[in-house]
Amino acid sequence: MAAEVLVVVPTYNERDNLPPLIGRLLALPLPVDVLVVDDNSPDGTGELADELAQKHPQVHVLHRREKDGLGRAYCAGFEWALARNYAFVIQMDGDFSHDPAAIPDFVRTAQEADLVIGSRYSKGIRVINWPLKRLILSLGAAQYVRWITGMPVTDPTGGYKCFRRTALQAVDWKTIHSNGYSFQVEVTHKIWRQGLRVAEIPIIFTDRFQGTSKMSGKIVWEAVWMVWRLWIQNGLRRSPRPRPSA
Repeated sequence: MAAEVLVVVPTYNERDNLPPLIGRLLALPLPVDVLVVDDNSPDGTGELADELAQKHPQVHVLHRREKDGLGRAYCAGFEWALARNYAFVIQMDGDFSHDPAAIPDFVRTAQEADLVIGSRYSKGIRVINWPLKRLILSLGAAQYVRWITGMPVTDPTGGYKCFRRTALQAVDWKTIHSNGYSFQVEVTHKIWRQGLRVAEIPIIFTDRFQGTSKMSGKIVWEAVWMVWRLWIQNGLRRSPRPRPSA
C-alpha cells in the first residue's frame, strides 16, 4: 500500500543525524515516505542518503547542486511531492529538533485543517536547550509577525508543519524567494490569507545537540522586512481576503 504521507527533510551536513532519523520515521505507526533534499553536503550526507534509499524503498533523495537555503530546499521538495500522489506532506528539520513521534498527531489534525503548525508556544513554552537570548528573540518575532500581519498563530516562525495537498497546490512555489524564518512566515501567510484552515498543535522543540545551527543575522533581517511585504501583498489587511461567493 502506497503511503499517503511524505516527510520532506532538507539536509546540509547532517551525516550523523540522518540514519537514526530515518530509522525513527520508518518505525512510526503509520506508513510514511521520506524525501531527503540534500544541498551537496561536503560531509557526504547526500551519498549516505543514497545508501539508505537503496536499503529502504520508502526513502527518496533529491540532490541539489549547492547550498541555496532552507526555503529553496523546501520548495524543491514540495514540487517533487506535488508531482506524485501524496495527500499530506510534512516538513521537518534533519537535526532531531523536531520529534518524529508527533507526526501521527499532525496527520490527525490535518483531517480538519489545510495547514497544521507545530507550535513551541501553544499552551506554554516547550523549548529545550536554547539560551534565554534566543528564546526572547523567537517570542518577540512571533509577536512582531502577529502584530503586523494579523495571523492568529502562536508560532509563525516554526518549521515543523503538515500540509494537505490542497494547501500546497494553493501556493505558487516559484514566487517564493525567502529563506529561513521568513520562508516559514511567508508560506503560512500565503495559505492563511486565502481563507484556508490553519491549525496549531503543541510540540516540544529540542535544539540540536550535534552539528551547527544554520541561524544567521541575514536570516533574521530577512524575516524583519518580509512581514511588511506580506501585509502590503494582502492589501494592508490583517485578515484573510474575502472568498468569492459561489
